[in-house]
Amino acid sequence: MSIGVWVLGDQLWTGQTALQSCKDNPKQTHVFFIESLHHAQQLPYHLQKLVLVWSAMRHFAEELKQEGWIVSYTQSIDFQTPLIKWIEQYGITELRVMAPADRPFMRLIQSLNLPCSVTFTPNNRFIWQDQEFVDWARSRKRLLMEDFYREGRQRFNVLMDGKHPLGGRWNFDRDNRKPPKGKLTLPEALWFEPDQITQDVIDWVKQSPNLKDSQAYWQIEPFQWGVTRTQALQVLDFFIKTRLSNFGPYQDAMVTGEQTLWHAMLSPYLNIGLLHPLEVVQAAEQAYYANRDTWELNSVEGFVRQIIGWREYMHGIYVYMGEDYPDRNWFNHTQPLPDFYWTGETKMNCLHHVLTQVKATGYAHHIQRLMVLNNFALIAGISPQELQDWFHTAFIDGYDWVMQANVIGMGQYADGGMMASKPYAASANYINTMSDYCKHCTYNPRSRTGETACPFNFMYWDFLARHYDKLKHNPRMTQIYRNLERISAEELQLIRAEAEQWRTEHRQTEYPLPSTPAPHGSPDATPQSVP
Repeated sequence: MSIGVWVLGDQLWTGQTALQSCKDNPKQTHVFFIESLHHAQQLPYHLQKLVLVWSAMRHFAEELKQEGWIVSYTQSIDFQTPLIKWIEQYGITELRVMAPADRPFMRLIQSLNLPCSVTFTPNNRFIWQDQEFVDWARSRKRLLMEDFYREGRQRFNVLMDGKHPLGGRWNFDRDNRKPPKGKLTLPEALWFEPDQITQDVIDWVKQSPNLKDSQAYWQIEPFQWGVTRTQALQVLDFFIKTRLSNFGPYQDAMVTGEQTLWHAMLSPYLNIGLLHPLEVVQAAEQAYYANRDTWELNSVEGFVRQIIGWREYMHGIYVYMGEDYPDRNWFNHTQPLPDFYWTGETKMNCLHHVLTQVKATGYAHHIQRLMVLNNFALIAGISPQELQDWFHTAFIDGYDWVMQANVIGMGQYADGGMMASKPYAASANYINTMSDYCKHCTYNPRSRTGETACPFNFMYWDFLARHYDKLKHNPRMTQIYRNLERISAEELQLIRAEAEQWRTEHRQTEYPLPSTPAPHGSPDATPQSVP
């Protein structure tokens, strides 16, 4: 009996279960990496995402070789043909694969006609196991993230004082919403220069006619992301030493020209397996205990909540919801995604700034994603499915399991409130409060109508009016609808006319996404040979 292990492009960690199942015999175990160009072309992925995954795969393959594993690395248009050749060449009788995090890729593997048995080992890239979340969810009437977060804190003994939360409170969120007023002294980010392996990937991507669509949308250089576990650990250590103590207060702030602020920049490494979420949480917790005389708890708690709370919750929701979840559209929004999501060319400075940043780096922090990109799409009535595919395409940390819950559930309220207690809809007032974007904008954040009226304003009030019947009984919307009722009938008519005119002008798009998305989370690919 000969066992082979297929390592996928988001499982780049020696602790992953398929490799661990063979750890006693690495010199007798064949390990397979494959890059399939077909899957890299299903969506016009951000060039920096392609470089990150491909380079990280190549570096990890070399690490395994150095540790004595028998590694085969191949490139092909598809998966099945080279996989079968490898299986037959080495007489593989059992192929072990750590279960993919994304359903479409699991289905793809199951559909392959392979000449050996296939064993899926459990996916251990998350803190909660899949069945643990399902069991928790089935015991609840509502799947509130705050309840899940508290359960996780207790279950894994994170920032706990016996049975009670450290500091006497579970959540310090109200301490973590400071707007960026005055002159802020911002920390540097830790970036890396590409080594030869990474540079080879960059050069190929830049020249490849197969990636023509992606080349038209995204910027590939400077590429500054880490591509190895060693570099990912350096980013984690750098964040803890230079940013974590001040992370909390301004974690929701947005500042013109600042891409990272105090954010950790760890999600790309977590999402391809270079870091494990529990080790990240434990490192932050240990740093707090070592510095508790000078550090405020709200910063560490706020960061821990993003990992053990929000990230784990997003994955759990993905596991728990049915196959139809990504197709949900509670508001029946069908407006096409505007071209400026691809080009960044819009007079709305907040959107221009965030979209330009995404084009350059593949990254934006959580409030830029939720309260600028998602918020505008929601109030403008943009198709949640088109937006989800764009998020998956545009972000360096985007995968199917990440984007379904974040966009369909949280950002677009397309599940009708299964995750969120109310839609995350806001006018320009929120952006004007939490950023300096409005200071440099053509539009007036206080105007609801007229030539200088901010589209966030007339879209927001139009959104509330359009969906009055669906939202009026939501107790968290009571005060909001009282404010809507104070607007005169004449002004509301003008607001709605301007909103409809905007939608009419943006119904044609030059950048349609494919109607059948790729299996998200697949080990993205290039046909270039590897040294």
